[in-house]
Amino acid sequence: MIPGLILFGAVFGRWWRVTLLTAAVGWPVLLVLTGAMRVEPALLGASGLAVLNTGAGVQIHRGILGAGRTLRRAIISRSRTWRC
Repeated sequence: MIPGLILFGAVFGRWWRVTLLTAAVGWPVLLVLTGAMRVEPALLGASGLAVLNTGAGVQIHRGILGAGRTLRRAIISRSRTWRC
């Protein structure tokens, strides 16, 4: 499920605080409800790994947005210099 958490972070990375909080709470709840884990201290570790994986997706999202903004600014500045 690591790719799923990364994808979750990449899709909802705009709202990164809510996304990370949802991963921290939602992933352990999902593990308990599906019977994959019982309520035990190891669940805290699973929550931490979920936040790390989702955080990687959030960074992918933010990187794509930053690259897009840089590209847009470069295109706009070039179009302004050609008009002179």
